[in-house]
Amino acid sequence: MHSDRPQDDQPLGLTVHSLPTPDQLAVDPQTRTRVGRWKMVLVLLICASPVVASYFSYYVLRPEGRRNYGALIDPQRPLPDLVGSTLDGRSVNLRTLKDQWLLINVAGGACDAACANHLYFQRQFREGLGKNKDRLERVWLVDDAAPLPEALLPALRDATVIRVPREALAQWLQPQAGQSLESHLYVVDPMGNWMMRFAPGVDLATAPKIKKDLEHLMRGSEGWDQAGRP
Repeated sequence: MHSDRPQDDQPLGLTVHSLPTPDQLAVDPQTRTRVGRWKMVLVLLICASPVVASYFSYYVLRPEGRRNYGALIDPQRPLPDLVGSTLDGRSVNLRTLKDQWLLINVAGGACDAACANHLYFQRQFREGLGKNKDRLERVWLVDDAAPLPEALLPALRDATVIRVPREALAQWLQPQAGQSLESHLYVVDPMGNWMMRFAPGVDLATAPKIKKDLEHLMRGSEGWDQAGRP
């Protein structure tokens, strides 16, 4: 009896692969989950890389963008044990001014144009601090016995004005080389340390830079400094 099946008709060859073990079935979903998570993190990093790069370039590669305009005093100089007098004749020790940020102007009582300019900008800087303005005190240290112009008194109602000997002031505050004590505005921190001096010639061009420095000081100390004195 002859078969009708063609001679070249061979049985199908089957390759049998081993089935995954129960352990592999249990591990694979976890592996897939971990891989998926890493892929998601990688995508997020790629998307965030421009932001990260911008922060890195600004804060690390370009530190000059964060320079102060005012000159930092190193080492800092504490308020001296110096007694002066208020406009109404009361004695006051300069060390009692601590526990508050101080923006100091030094000038004679006659108050020339440079002095009036400093007094104007002192007030503008303080008001410009908004909610933080009560953390900054305007101080005018009068270094002679000349009477103050009557026209200035209304603007000084919320300022501290103290007469102190010029010679004693010169042992504490130090102007930039070639300048006088009256040339600068000085900053004293709440711990009573003179820590910054602004360049001479405050005007509309330099005022925003000074304001920015003062704002940075307020932000940097808001965790431990409070308005007013204890």
